[in-house]
Formats: sequence, C-alpha cells, structure tokens
Amino acid sequence: MPNLLLIESPGKIAKLKQILGNGWIVKASMGHVRELADEGEDALGFQFTGTTVQCRYVPRDAKAKKVLTDLRQAVKQADRVLIGCDEDREGEVISWHLAQELRLKNPQRVVYHEITPQAVRQAIAHPRPLDDNLIAAGRARDCLDKLVGYKGSKYVVWKLNIGAKSMGRVQSATLHLLCQREREIQAFQPHDFWSVWVDYAEGFRAFYRVKLNATAQAGGVETADDTGESTAAPESDQVLSQAEADRLVAIAQTHPHQVVSTEGKIAHQSPPPPFTTSTLQQVAGAKLRFSPDKTMQVAQSLYEKGLITYMRTDSVSLSPEFCQTVRQWLEARDPDNVPKRATQHRSRKEAQEAHEAIRPTDVHRPSTQLRTELSGDEFDLYVLIWKRAVASQCNSARLRKTRVITRSGPLYWEARGQVVEFPGYTRYWQNLQADAQLPLLTPEQALTLERSQADKKQTQPPPRYSEPKLVQLMERKGIGRPSTYAPTIKTLKQRDYVHLHQGKLQPTKLGLSLDAALEKLLTKLVDPVFTAEMEQALDRIAQGEIGWEEWLLNWNQGYFMPALDQAQKLMMQHMADSTHSQPVALTDVPCPQCQHEMARIPSRKLTKGFFLKCQQCDDSVLFWSEQTQQWEQPRRKAVSDSAGSSGKLTSYPCPVCRQPLEEYTYQKDGQQKVMLRCRDRTKRQESKHKDAVYFYTAKGSFWSPKFGDLNTTPERSATD
Repeated sequence: MPNLLLIESPGKIAKLKQILGNGWIVKASMGHVRELADEGEDALGFQFTGTTVQCRYVPRDAKAKKVLTDLRQAVKQADRVLIGCDEDREGEVISWHLAQELRLKNPQRVVYHEITPQAVRQAIAHPRPLDDNLIAAGRARDCLDKLVGYKGSKYVVWKLNIGAKSMGRVQSATLHLLCQREREIQAFQPHDFWSVWVDYAEGFRAFYRVKLNATAQAGGVETADDTGESTAAPESDQVLSQAEADRLVAIAQTHPHQVVSTEGKIAHQSPPPPFTTSTLQQVAGAKLRFSPDKTMQVAQSLYEKGLITYMRTDSVSLSPEFCQTVRQWLEARDPDNVPKRATQHRSRKEAQEAHEAIRPTDVHRPSTQLRTELSGDEFDLYVLIWKRAVASQCNSARLRKTRVITRSGPLYWEARGQVVEFPGYTRYWQNLQADAQLPLLTPEQALTLERSQADKKQTQPPPRYSEPKLVQLMERKGIGRPSTYAPTIKTLKQRDYVHLHQGKLQPTKLGLSLDAALEKLLTKLVDPVFTAEMEQALDRIAQGEIGWEEWLLNWNQGYFMPALDQAQKLMMQHMADSTHSQPVALTDVPCPQCQHEMARIPSRKLTKGFFLKCQQCDDSVLFWSEQTQQWEQPRRKAVSDSAGSSGKLTSYPCPVCRQPLEEYTYQKDGQQKVMLRCRDRTKRQESKHKDAVYFYTAKGSFWSPKFGDLNTTPERSATD
C-alpha cells in the first residue's frame, strides 16, 4: 500500500510528488477543513462549562465536506499517513483537525520550511507527534477571536445603527491606530517657519544652527528604511518669524565667513537582515507597489514552486548551510564582499512562528531561466528576496563622513557630507542616501559667500500610513502576528472602514464613527497595548507556560463579560450624544409597533442608501421593498408573523418562561417548514423571547441558534 502525505495547498502537490516519487500519494486539505459551528449561545460554537471550554467543530463548507470524504478514502488505501501542513501555529491546528476528522491514531507530523528534495526527505525521515501547545494556542485564538467578534458585534456594533458590520480583536485595534492618526491630522494646526542657508563659492551649502552644541556629534549614516522613507536629519533649525529670518540673512550678508572646524570619520553601515513576513510586505509595498495581501499571494506561489522558504515567519536567522552557500557564491564572484564573519542579526523578542527567514532555496538559480518560468510579479518579488538574503551575508558598507562648521559674526552654519568608499552589501541592496561630497577645507579658511536666503515653509501634519507603514507599526506595537497582518488590512478595506487615498490608508466616516464608539464603550479592547498583551498570552500558551482553557475562562469572566455589561449601560448615553451631535432625520412613516415617526438610518449596504428605525422601539426596523414599492419589516420577522399555528402543543417548555412550545408552519423557498415557539403570543413580543425559537433540521431534530439542540437543552430561567 502507498504512503499518504496530507498537505494544505494543492499548489504544492506536483512539486512534492516529483520529490517523493512512486509509492507516495499527496493530497491537499485546501486549507482549513473545520471551524467552530455557528450554533449555541450567540452562535459561538463553544461554551464554558466549569473549568473547560467545550467546542463543536463542523466542516467549513460543502467543499470541505467533499475534501474530507476524499481524504477518508485515501487514508483507507494508505499504509502510512503523514501530515505535512505548514510549519506554524495555524498549520499545526489544521493538522490536528485533519487527525481528528480522519481518526488517525498517533498522527505523525512532518515539517519543512522549503520544498526542496533535501528538506522534504529529511522531514519525512524524522516525523514528530503533533505539538499540543501549538494546537492549544491555535484553538485559544479561534475561540478568542470568535468571542470578541461575535459578541462585540452583536451587543455593541450592530446596536450603533451606523452600518458597521463587525469588530475584531486585531481588526479594531488596528483601526484605532489609523483613526488616532486621522484625528491628529484633523486637529493639526500648521505654522510657518523659515529655513536659512548660505551657499559658498567653494562649492557647498551650509545651514543655520541655533545651538552648535546640539549638533556637535556627527550624525549616523543616512539611510532609507524598509518602507523607502529617508531617515536623514532636517536641514536648518527652524526660524519662527520673517523678521528673525531677515535678520539672520542680513548678518550672513554683512559679515565675513570662515571655517571654524572640519571633522572626518569612517563609518560602517551593517547589512540589513533577510526578510521576515513584515519586512517583505513593507519592501514589496514600497518598491513594487504590492498590497500586503498581494505580496503574500505571490510569495505563496514562489514557495509552492520550491523557490523560497516558508513566507510566514518573524525570524531573521538563516540556516548555516545557506550561509555557507552564499559565502561560496561571493568567493567566486565578489571576493571583496566576503566578510571575516557575517553580521549576526537578532530576531525580535517575540519571534517564534518559524525558524528561518525568507530566502531563496537555491542561490545559484539563473535569473534568465526564472524570468521565463515566472510571471512578472513573481520574478520581481523573487529578485527582492534573493538580493536581500545575499546582502545580509556581505561586508558592511564603508563611508567617509565629513562635517564642516562655518561662522559669520555670531552665527554658525553646518554642512554635512557622506561618500561611499566601499559599497559592501549595497551592491545588492541599496539603502543609502546619494553621495554628498564636501570640498577639502581647513580651519580658519576664509570663504566666499555667493548667496544667503531664507525659505518660507510650513509645518506638515503627521502623514497617513501606507500599507507597508501600517504593517511596520502593527509589528512594532505587537498587534497580530505574521499570518494576520495582510488579512487584517484586507478586512478593514472590505468593511469600508478604510480606503486607499493617494496610496495611503484613510479611515472612512464609518470607520471613524465605529472607532469613536468603541473607544468609549470597549476602551481596552481597542488599546494596542491590551491587544499586544493578548498576543503575548497566546505565545505563552504556545510555549506551554499556561493552559488555554483556564486563560480563556479567566479572560472572559475577568474582563470581557463585565466590559460588555458596562458597554450596554453606556450605550444609551452614547446613542443620545450621537443623536444630539448628528440630528436624526425623521420620516412620516409610522412605527408598526408604537406609531411614532421612524428615523432614516444611513446604510451603504442598501440600494436605497438607508433603512428606517424607530427611536422608541429598539428592535423595530423597516426596509424598502423594490418588489412591492413599500416599507416592510425584515423577512425573518415577516416569516415569523405570517407563520400559522398548527394548534399542536409539544411537551417541550419555552427556555425563557417555561410555557409549552407550540408548532408553527411557514413557507420558505416554496417549501413548508416547521418551527417551535412559545405558545404565549403576548410574551413572544418581548425582546427576551425573540431568540426562543427552534427550527426543524435535516437531522430530524429541532435546533435554536441561541439555545442549541432542543433534546439536550438544559433547564433555564428567564434571567439566564
């Protein structure tokens, strides 16, 4: 019987089959095959019971069901089954789900971070058990994200009636960063200033300095960061009035100039580290104009083709074998760039997801061949990865830095120069500012003034974040992990909370409104520091330091439940404040429940652009029907109201008031359906009864989105 290797992506199958040869079957799970069911209280799919968290997982969709059926058949035909999902926390959880669904005894896990013959065969030869700690961290994150997303959205976001669809643990904290910057921009008050400078006939320009001591030390090497933005120092010290600027120019023009001092030193600029997920997204955004999501899609394709190592990592380390290969490559082609000892790069303190940086699997692959095999985007990203990895193993760049101080009367002027004497790593990765060479000067040398001028300028508000800059900020703040940067930004755009304006992320009116509400109602949950603490707790779970169920229970009971209760109390005041600041447009349409005039609530999701909501009855809303050309209640409510009583009482009690449940029949999609609801019509109008309804399922039982399966529903009181 053949061996079976289970992987995530079908894009890897051909490459792995080529490596493994005959006797192996390779099957893909197509990513996640299971998820928490949308059932139970608030459709969470899990419940807290004592000291445990009971989860119910179901196939993700119809496609996942088909995949699982296919995999079960493959398992029956295999002599040995290995699971080779991606080498990170998410891959470990997918492996666990596969083992559970396929009923694998003592499941064997193989991990490799590049799809090359050596790496794959070595992984196959050394399988390991599933990592329970990584699985626990992944399950904790799934439950935590659904808890925050579902409950926060249902009990806070939807009640705001502003058209917002959701909130999320990482999503909302990231949105808060963007909104904070936007409010800084809106509150910014520009002021004028003047930059004063002099040009000398000797061939250089110097800038006015208020206090010479403040800049006595020569600055660092002028570089550009991973987003392509310069880190060079500003030119002149700011002068805050036209009169003062004119006075300085007059002094410069009426007093002789001479050199006060010259400084020169050799500086060394170390090569940058190889790419992590974050820095790859930053550089691809700056140099290739890729969104983080596109960067990861292209990188995934390169990984599946065996050209680069796994692209979700926050480590900057490289394997000794690769470092030796690069060294040999440099010795043959660029011997002057071979360092005695390569620069040792350190990963961030929290780095833990994978064990190696993103690099090419074979530094010798000819670019002429790859250019014909890859798409333009794939080739461009591969070249970036290749150059960065090779540059990280090169010599430092050597620069000659000069600094000249001149004087005219009581004023001092400064000029700085920087010349690359040995390019080192910059032959492969250029991140230095252009050369600025100063002439050879001596102290007390007289200078000839050609021009003195003051340029009027204006302070600028802090810039909005580009997508690469936001990824950089998320990493620095500890929000999310490599696998979540791109999806988070994509979700914010899809939800219409932010949009791209001139290449920068700008919060929409909806995004700003939602963030303002969450900042008042769930203050800690949008705080980046609090979000980072949750990430750190998940890391501790992954390292086996704390139990995931105990932590999640304590987090829910100690923070989240009280926070939601407090948000409910603050909600009315917030809505009142919002109504006062933005008057509600009333219509002449009466509320079907209390007859008060209903208000227009804007919603971009609707063709008409708004729906109607009663300000007196919290759950009374109307939507415009193009078919009937009139305002109607939501379909679900209309179905419930039109349901007909069969007159048949059941032995099941209502979970809220304990009255018997009664059968109701209704039409849906042309078919007659059955559901159970409380027999007391008056009580059914109460808000606490609205979820006390059970639907007949294909399994032959009645089920409620809130109360679960009818046959296993525990006795509940009306105050639960």
